[in-house]
Amino acid sequence: MTGPPDPLDLAGRVLEAAGGGETQVTVVHERSLTNRFAGSVPTQATALDTVTVHVLSVVDGQTGGASCTALDDATLRATAGRARRAAEAAARSGPGIYPGLPEPAAGGGHDGFDAATAELDPAAAGAALAAAAGAAGEHGLDADGVWTAGDVRTAITSSRGLAVADRVTDAAMRVLCRDASGRAGFAAGAGTGLGHVDGAALAHRAAAKVVTGQAAGLEPGEYPVVLEHEAVGALLDMLGDLAFNGLAHAEGRGALVGRLGARVAARGIELSDAPRFPGTLPRAFDAEGVPKAPRPLIEDGVARAVVHDTRSAAIAGDGAASTGHALEPGGSAWGPGTRNLVLAGGGAASVDELAAPIERGIYITRLWYLNVVHERSALLTGVSREGTFLVEDGRIARPLRDVRFTDSVLRILAATEALTSAQRLVSEAEFYGTRFASGTVAPALRADGFRITGGA
Repeated sequence: MTGPPDPLDLAGRVLEAAGGGETQVTVVHERSLTNRFAGSVPTQATALDTVTVHVLSVVDGQTGGASCTALDDATLRATAGRARRAAEAAARSGPGIYPGLPEPAAGGGHDGFDAATAELDPAAAGAALAAAAGAAGEHGLDADGVWTAGDVRTAITSSRGLAVADRVTDAAMRVLCRDASGRAGFAAGAGTGLGHVDGAALAHRAAAKVVTGQAAGLEPGEYPVVLEHEAVGALLDMLGDLAFNGLAHAEGRGALVGRLGARVAARGIELSDAPRFPGTLPRAFDAEGVPKAPRPLIEDGVARAVVHDTRSAAIAGDGAASTGHALEPGGSAWGPGTRNLVLAGGGAASVDELAAPIERGIYITRLWYLNVVHERSALLTGVSREGTFLVEDGRIARPLRDVRFTDSVLRILAATEALTSAQRLVSEAEFYGTRFASGTVAPALRADGFRITGGA
C-alpha cells in the first residue's frame, strides 16, 4: 500500500503536465481531527486526509485557476488545462493588472511543526474532552466546545523556477462552561502543538467567569474598559483587514490612508506581523511562495506600513513589492492579509491590576459578531459574550448583562493606558475549506473609554 505523494514531487509533476506558459502549482496535504462536545459528552468526530492541487495560469496579466483532489494523471492534466483556458478567456477582454509570478527568494525556517501533534492520535482528543468535562463538573457546570489538531504540508512550484515546501502543525480547543440558567464563561487555547490545549485548565478558566447573582445593566455611554486577550485579539484581527490591507490602502479605502507616519495609537503600542514570534502559528511563505518575514506596522503608536501581495503591490506602484502576505495564489480579490499579528505586552501582571485604577467601568472577556460600520475609521460594532462584568472601585465586582459596542479599533488603541505582560494566541480555529491555522498574539489591555451603544 502506498501513501500520498510527496507534495513537492507532486507539484513538480503537475507543473510539467501544464505544458508551459506562466503557471503556479500549489499542493496542500491536510490531515486533521476535529471533535465537538456538548453537555460534557462527545457529539461529533471528524477526520480528514485530503490532498488538494491548485493550478494558477497567467496570460497577459490575467489569471485563471482550477483545483482538484483526484491525483491521476488525466485529472491533473485536465485541471491545468482548465486553469489555462480560464486565463485565456479573461485575457480576451484585454490585458490584466497581475504583474507576473514572483521570482524565487530565500526564506527562513521556523519551529511550527510538532511531531507528536502530527500523529493525530484520537485518544488525545478524548483525553482533552474528558479533562474539560471533569473540570467543569467540579464547578457544577456542563462543558461545550471543540478540540482540533492538524498536520498541513504545503508545496509550491512555478514556471519561474520556484520550488518550496513547508510543514506545520496546530492544535486548538475552545471550552464553554454553562450553568442551568444558561449563564456561560469562555476560554480557548491554541498553538503549534497539543501542549497548548489543556482541557482541564481551559474549563477551570471558563468556569471562573460563570458568576452567580443578578446581572447589572448599563446605560449607553463611554466607560473605562479592561479587555481580556480574546477580546483584544478579535479587534486586532478586524484591524488587520481594515488598516493594513495593501489593496484597500492603494484603493483609498484603508484606515491608514494619509496616516502612515502619523500617530494612530498611544505611545508604547507596538504592533507587527511577526510570523516567527514565539507563540504564533508560523509559516515559511505565503500563497505565492514569497518568504514570510517580520513587518512592523505600528511602532510606538505611529503607523508605519501596510502589507502586500504581488497584485496589490503592482496597483500601489511607487516601488511597492510583495511583503509575503498573499492569501491565495495570484492574490485574493480582497487583497493581502495579516495572519500573524503580534501586539507587544506591557507591564501589568494581571487583569486585576489593569482594573485597579477604574472607579466604574467594564471588564469584557470576549467579543462576538463583529461587523464593520465605517471602513476608513476602523469603526466596528459587536456584542460582548460569555463573561461581561462591572468594575467598581478598582475591583471586578459583579456580572453585567451583555452590551453592544460601537467604537473604532484605532481609537481604542489611542486610548490604551496599560497592557498585561502576558500575551496569548487568540485563534478562532474555524476551518471552513482548506485548513489554514492563524491567530493574533495579544495581551489584555485597559483603555480610557469604550463606547457602549446598547444591550446585546
